[in-house]
Amino acid sequence: MVITGGSSGIGLETAKLFADGGARVLITGRTRATLDSAREQLGGNAVAVLGDAASLADTEALAGRVKAEFGTFDALFVNAGITGFVPFESMTEDRYDELLAVNAKGPYFAVQKLAPLLNAGSGVVLTTSIVNVKGIPMVSAYAASKAALRSMTRSLARELLPRQLRVNALSPGPIDTGILARSMPAEGVQPMEAQMKEANPMLRFGDPAEVARAVAFLAFEATYTTGAELPVDGGASQL
Repeated sequence: MVITGGSSGIGLETAKLFADGGARVLITGRTRATLDSAREQLGGNAVAVLGDAASLADTEALAGRVKAEFGTFDALFVNAGITGFVPFESMTEDRYDELLAVNAKGPYFAVQKLAPLLNAGSGVVLTTSIVNVKGIPMVSAYAASKAALRSMTRSLARELLPRQLRVNALSPGPIDTGILARSMPAEGVQPMEAQMKEANPMLRFGDPAEVARAVAFLAFEATYTTGAELPVDGGASQL
């Protein structure tokens, strides 16, 4: 299995699920220390590749590494992405471009470069977000990038059917990955977490392990499903 953005959070938890089950896993990340830590946690069944998800050159190099390590493989989890809590009035061109490059351009070309190495019957899973269907303040550009990815899921699913590949999206709600603490001022983290839990029908954050099991379902078990989006969000986008 290949997981972009596999050095932390949902990606790492998914890599653990498969590595613990005996599968060979290749993960990517853009920070060497975080990637090395993940590689140690995953053990001998894992390969860790440093790269920028927004860089086409890095993505092409990744495809070469995957071919060298695996030849062909059976599942692709395109999970690399960044968040962006920025008020609409404060959004800058550079930040907007970064969000769209990492969250929309990066996944598109990751699938383009890696799909030829997938075996017939394989599954591709893209990470979207509940913000692509809900109007949530401070995430307008991030939401747009994830909505683009949701649209790509349908288009790529149709185009890859002749290769017998399935393409589906996983849409997480609030998941306990520590991402808020890494992406917003410290004084705002606790109030934001409390607000998000209160607004969720299940009144809690999801566990990354719950998301990893959903990835496994879409990648391997959902053999008659393509072009779909599976919410894993405590009901936030449905209730």
